[in-house]
Amino acid sequence: MSAGFLFYAMGMVMTQSLNGAGDTYTPTLLNFISFWLIEIPLGWFLALKMGYEVEGVYYAIVMVESTLTLL
Repeated sequence: MSAGFLFYAMGMVMTQSLNGAGDTYTPTLLNFISFWLIEIPLGWFLALKMGYEVEGVYYAIVMVESTLTLL
């Protein structure tokens, strides 16, 4: 989880820089896609279907934060 914080911080800076520049549509769209369409289903799948339980949720958070930063 700690390694994911690097991506989380970088993504947060980039998202907030878009907000500060007046573009609120792009960060909203990226967050909607990342969190609602990818992270929640992936966390559910890894935790319950794959049997990783809490670790699956943490893996999903790290993967989606990395993806959000790359987007």
